[in-house]
Amino acid sequence: MLVLDFINVGNGDSILVREMEGERLRFSMLVDCGHDSLERDDHPPVEDPRSCRIFAGDFLRSQGVAHLDILLVTHFHRDHIGGLGRVLETVTVGELLTPYAPPADSGPLDPDGDNGLPKAARNVLRCMDLYAGPLRRYGDRIGRIKELPGDRVECLRLTDDLTMDILFGEPALYPRQRAVYDAAFRGERNGYDLIHWGKSMNVSSLRQRLYYHGKEIVLGGDAYAHMWETQTATPCDILKVPHHASLSSTTRKLLRLLQPKAAVVCVAAGRPDERPHPYIVSLLKEFTEDVHFTDAVEIPGLVEPVFHTSVHIELP
Repeated sequence: MLVLDFINVGNGDSILVREMEGERLRFSMLVDCGHDSLERDDHPPVEDPRSCRIFAGDFLRSQGVAHLDILLVTHFHRDHIGGLGRVLETVTVGELLTPYAPPADSGPLDPDGDNGLPKAARNVLRCMDLYAGPLRRYGDRIGRIKELPGDRVECLRLTDDLTMDILFGEPALYPRQRAVYDAAFRGERNGYDLIHWGKSMNVSSLRQRLYYHGKEIVLGGDAYAHMWETQTATPCDILKVPHHASLSSTTRKLLRLLQPKAAVVCVAAGRPDERPHPYIVSLLKEFTEDVHFTDAVEIPGLVEPVFHTSVHIELP
């Protein structure tokens, strides 16, 4: 049985994939780690006592997961990698799959130091620091780090019954990403390069397609719809909607290609930036009534709030 938990980390993504044989865990993978906070300063505070937001590391602990065969990082926004430290405090990792591995001797990036950078450039450094810092502190808890080049689809056999394709954006993005971050770790502070790359992070987000007993699960990361309205988007059983169901996340063309039977939106309730966007939710419901939200999203007349620590799906 394949067990999927789209964890309610509030703002961000963290998805636990497990293959079970009865009560025995055969394989486990975490895709992204959520944010480093359950509440963002620029979002309304969580006041409902029924809220079930949980850090990814705490969710793993609650499920008795002490080891991940694979930890996959799709990209380096704070809401996807901010929770890495808590995850590595909780589990050991067989293999980290990532589009960028910091230099082995990398030190802190000091995003809030006296560097003269604008806020957007500091944010790029801060996100990378939230990723690289835990790798330094807990590196002995990771068996192997594999940097994915991004110039080809990665096809992995995870178990006898479970396979995964990792899909990328434009191949030229990943050498550029490496150059920008390597320069930052060398102490170079080019504000233009950092800001420009910050605008490209979602475009570089990895996507995954899982195959299990004839079922297909698409995890869209934060990839905008226009990136993959192509032959790579074929019908699936479950779609993790890209980029928190923002207006740019999904189009009718993409959904016609994917034809999802169920959709999951990883998003914080009450976000002030129309994520999930009501139009996108309505569009999803044209293709499937089986639409779920990790947090207790409420859109009058469209979505009623559901309180849970994860959207839990089991596939035989």
